[in-house]
Amino acid sequence: MNSVSRVWAILLKELIQMRRDRMTFAMMVAIPIMQLILFGFAINTDPKRLPTVIYAQENTSITRAIIDGFAHSNYFHFIDQVDTPKAANDALLTGDASFVIQIPVGFTRELIRQQHPQLLIEADASDPSASSNALAQATKIVESALVHEYTGALAYLKSSSANIDVVIHRKYNPEGITQYNIVPGLLGVILTMTSVMITAMAMTRESEKGNLENILAMPARPFEVMLGKITPYVLVGSVQTVIILLAATWLFTVPFVGNIALLLMAVLVFIIANLFLGFTFSTIAKTQMQAMQMTFFFFLPSILLSGFMFPFRGMPLWAQYAGEVLPLTHFLRIVRGVMLKGADWSHLHQEFYAMFAFIFFAGLLSILRYRTTLD
Repeated sequence: MNSVSRVWAILLKELIQMRRDRMTFAMMVAIPIMQLILFGFAINTDPKRLPTVIYAQENTSITRAIIDGFAHSNYFHFIDQVDTPKAANDALLTGDASFVIQIPVGFTRELIRQQHPQLLIEADASDPSASSNALAQATKIVESALVHEYTGALAYLKSSSANIDVVIHRKYNPEGITQYNIVPGLLGVILTMTSVMITAMAMTRESEKGNLENILAMPARPFEVMLGKITPYVLVGSVQTVIILLAATWLFTVPFVGNIALLLMAVLVFIIANLFLGFTFSTIAKTQMQAMQMTFFFFLPSILLSGFMFPFRGMPLWAQYAGEVLPLTHFLRIVRGVMLKGADWSHLHQEFYAMFAFIFFAGLLSILRYRTTLD
């Protein structure tokens, strides 16, 4: 047998093994396609049409022109008009709005008298990269919006520069420190990676070591096996949480202005959601390698679509809908909301409900799959 024949024989052997291991082959094809789609279509570092709330305390042709100017810009998208400062503040706390534009009483009168009235823009700066480009365009948008209003009796204003003082108030992270956004997010990323992977490999490891028959022979119901398997990892996740929170506070000096009990409750719910998902993977995968591959297949969109690395509002709607399914998306809103904004249950309950729904469906699927495995 010459060298070419030997290489050909090895090549055929690899192709046969690849055909038998369909899960690995599917991952090799699916992961690059997913990366291509996510990086090509979903990721946008210059977010446009960011949700904006208007708090206008007077209604004149001047203020309407300013509001229309923001509405027709690419950066601001009006979602509501509120009547109280509390409603405006709540919109920022819940994350429903990225900006609140406030026009005070007497704004038009001061403009006509050339007293340089102030127009206040409050921005959610917990993610500095999401709001910086829009804020940089604010003054130009106001000036462009009023060009057509400076006619007739107001023509004298056209010759004056900087008629309006656009005041920008960056809330929750006024200095735009990146660590304040990244480090709390790392808590969710680390818990996702470790919880899902460890649990996914738990059942497959039992199968590979030949212990699965002993577990199946036990008089334990599927949910009892599942609870027994995931409970130790809840404790592991709790230890990880304590370490990361201590490092965030003492090493990276990330502010913590919210309720620690609310955050710990969110951590517990989030860990359980990931463990249920990992257990579901373990009922599908036949080997530890397949379980690890499925974990990475889930981990990739979780990182890219949750808002951890790139602005969530900058993604197209289909990517935002996909991101809403992921528990990491809701956990990031909670952990950043509690630590940086001081948000409470009234502002974050929707995020908890989303994670509860994920736990229900993941748990139900894992139990159904576990029964199939018994067959």
